[in-house]
Amino acid sequence: MQPDGSEIRRQREQRGYGLRRFANAAEISHTHLSRIERGIKGAQPEVMARIAQLLECGISDIERDRTEPNDERDEHRLALHDHEGTRRRAADDA
Repeated sequence: MQPDGSEIRRQREQRGYGLRRFANAAEISHTHLSRIERGIKGAQPEVMARIAQLLECGISDIERDRTEPNDERDEHRLALHDHEGTRRRAADDA
């Protein structure tokens, strides 16, 4: 599943949860939750269900629409990967 990390973070903070406390309640590591919120990691349906339950919303409320365009963070990550790949290829050519 493709979670809407920024929406999860917004709702979590709105309810007064810190990252570690919320992650503990959702039975996942705080690093995993952080990666979900930053859009680096997807989430299994069971994890999404626990997050939605804690946020008192439906899974669809915290799931990114597949037709939704990439946000700035996605574009930034892609640019970093492209840059790293270019740097490696240039080093290989030398």
